[in-house]
Amino acid sequence: MPTVETPATDQALVRAKRIHASTIVIDAHADIEISGRESAYVGADGRSKVAPDKMQAGGVDAVVMAVASGPLPRNEPGYQKARRRADRKLDAAKALVADASNNLVLSHSAEEVEAAKVEGKRSLILGFQNTQIIGKDIAGLDQYYEAGCRVFALTHIGHNDCADSSRPDFSADTGKHEVVEEHGGLSTLGRQAIRRINRLGGLLDVCQLSKNATLQALDISSAPVIASHSNVRALCDVSRNLSDEEIDLIGENGGVVHVTPFRGYLYDTADRQLIEAIRVARVNAKLPETYLYPFELYWEIKDPEEKIAFTDEVSRLLGPGKMDSLIDHIDYLVARIGIDHVGIGTDFNHGGGMKSFNESSDALNVTVGLLQRGYSEEDVGKIWGRNFLRALTAANSGIL
Repeated sequence: MPTVETPATDQALVRAKRIHASTIVIDAHADIEISGRESAYVGADGRSKVAPDKMQAGGVDAVVMAVASGPLPRNEPGYQKARRRADRKLDAAKALVADASNNLVLSHSAEEVEAAKVEGKRSLILGFQNTQIIGKDIAGLDQYYEAGCRVFALTHIGHNDCADSSRPDFSADTGKHEVVEEHGGLSTLGRQAIRRINRLGGLLDVCQLSKNATLQALDISSAPVIASHSNVRALCDVSRNLSDEEIDLIGENGGVVHVTPFRGYLYDTADRQLIEAIRVARVNAKLPETYLYPFELYWEIKDPEEKIAFTDEVSRLLGPGKMDSLIDHIDYLVARIGIDHVGIGTDFNHGGGMKSFNESSDALNVTVGLLQRGYSEEDVGKIWGRNFLRALTAANSGIL
């Protein structure tokens, strides 16, 4: 198997640029940075990793930006706070589009993404993440669809009223760690939410769902679904990655699994020395020795300096990340469910990033790596965006 860790040659980059110019390049998931707010996840220059100029430098045509909230108490004050968080992100995304100097449009369909590229513009596609934002009112989904959201994920960290998460949280309601499953997958409300998303014409994103919730969502959904930023559990055994059963059913559903350069979902979980070192780091930080993924529950650490020290230590242990690791996950998916069901979603601005693929401007390096692994230019186009657009178009038909 050829390595893709060596720096790309000028000739390889020229070919990659030509491919990006001739196809549609889409990042299926990134977070929204709010101007003026300090963030630990931005680029080394202190700016969003998917800033418009970085998209242009990497030949990235569109990014799905998540209107999201993390876990909060499941009561009216918690729902209201989650909505305020989401609406601030929605406003920030729309402000990016409103600034003419960014040369961005808000796109709602494959046709609009394609048209924007022809006009020399780049697209933002809005995603919705975590039904905590709408509480128990499914009609809230309509409001975010009308605001421009086209990709919908039910959960984030922690279970909510609709579904179980792949990463149970420390419950603000009970003061205890959540059980592995609360609903056994989806709740009745969650099933209603999926049917509503289908009727609206939204694209369902199963990222962050527990395995049972994902399997149930695939059974219910009348349209293809995506996993916008998940890797392969057979290669990296952490709870946020997808089992073979989930992967197979996403392929059968006509959906797309988007691999992500998040090092906590790519490391070698068979490396006993590394696993022991992570365990020790967690014990030293007074976190549970057992974990679903390495950074799990670090947000429980109260002291800011101790929190930074823990995340820095885990980051050091995981190392800078390798392009080969990312493409190994792509190879696995292609071999298992086919080239038509694989994509890329970075999780930039929320922990995503690795050596040689740490912001949108590095996207060409991925293309060089894919070509070195023997993928054709047509294959690269499918992985980088054509597969996502096909799923979006199928979902967009809706019935409303």
